[in-house]
Amino acid sequence: MSDHQSYEEIYRSRPTVWSGKPNPQLVAEVTGLPPGTALDAGCGEGGDALWLASHGWRVTGVDFVPAALERATAHAKDADLDIEFLHADVTTWTPERRFDLVSAHYLHMSREPQAAAYRNLAQAVAPGGTLLIVGHDARHIAVHRPDALDLYFTLDETIALLGDGWQVEVAETRPRVTKDGEGREVHVGDSVLRARRTG
Repeated sequence: MSDHQSYEEIYRSRPTVWSGKPNPQLVAEVTGLPPGTALDAGCGEGGDALWLASHGWRVTGVDFVPAALERATAHAKDADLDIEFLHADVTTWTPERRFDLVSAHYLHMSREPQAAAYRNLAQAVAPGGTLLIVGHDARHIAVHRPDALDLYFTLDETIALLGDGWQVEVAETRPRVTKDGEGREVHVGDSVLRARRTG
């Protein structure tokens, strides 16, 4: 079964997959930036996209799961927010335009497609724009998912993918408490990379 099919089945099997709230690192890093155009990569049910749109951003949300996009579209309509949602796989999709903000949260996949996705997203950032990538830090997740280390990224690896023409403004791992699949509290780390395109 492909990742596309697996995620489609996950969304179809339950009425809600995510909380509907924006990711906390998005709020922390984007608050204070002047609103412009934004690309929410891997938008899921639209929590981040809705928050951005409600704060003045002109948002495009992208995901490869049709069921997720259906829900995101419905949520945007209910909130009376004008958001463009596109069905695309960011590992192969090249946007036709650039954005003032490109945001990707927890796009965990194996190394090769992950690198392709981050390169594509970096290319989608307009000059002077911001790239925000957030994910579970590999060192922290090793404690809970040693079998899945290949799915998580490190800041150094991701920064190296950007190459020249970027100013790294934030590169740090922030501790966070969450719950595992059995409802137990676990301590994880969010790796946060925010970089501004200078060239």
